Amino acid sequence: MRKFATVWLGVLFYAALASAQVPTSGNIFVGYSFERSNWSGLTGNSGGTSLNGWEASLEGKVLPHLGIVTDFGSHYGSQNFTALTPNGPFSSSVTGHQWEILFGPRVSVSVGKLRPFAEAMFGVAHLHNGGDFFDTGNTTFAEALGGGVDYRVVRVVALRVEGDYLHTHFFSTTQNNFRLSTGIVFRF
Repeated sequence: MRKFATVWLGVLFYAALASAQVPTSGNIFVGYSFERSNWSGLTGNSGGTSLNGWEASLEGKVLPHLGIVTDFGSHYGSQNFTALTPNGPFSSSVTGHQWEILFGPRVSVSVGKLRPFAEAMFGVAHLHNGGDFFDTGNTTFAEALGGGVDYRVVRVVALRVEGDYLHTHFFSTTQNNFRLSTGIVFRF
């Protein structure tokens, strides 16, 4: 009987430890995302490219003001450019699809209906671009620093505006991108 009680207490103790590590609250975000991407080194054009897409994230709270975030984003766009050749100007178009998977901490505090937050995330980004004469892809390390604010509509639903500086290094060229997202947050 004593062995059974010891084993039972051990199981309860380890179950309590395990449940203390599982986030008991958090949120899910889905929404539209705009990215101003610096593809200048990729397309031969000195300007940036505007990309449209979506972003989704999952945050689990580990402390009242600290959460761990997993962020997914996908952006699409195209850019026209003109290259000077010996036969005269040549116009071409490059289309691109860029996605990111990022992970990191988020610090937030609730002030009435507002919840401002700051985050630092790290992960990978993949760029697939193609044009009139080529089709290439590249994967690189990515980092995002930024923040935003949630506005609580009802207890479990909020609206979010978020901005991030997104740093990538595709094709051995550094890109300094800006990402702006807005959408709906489901809190649990």
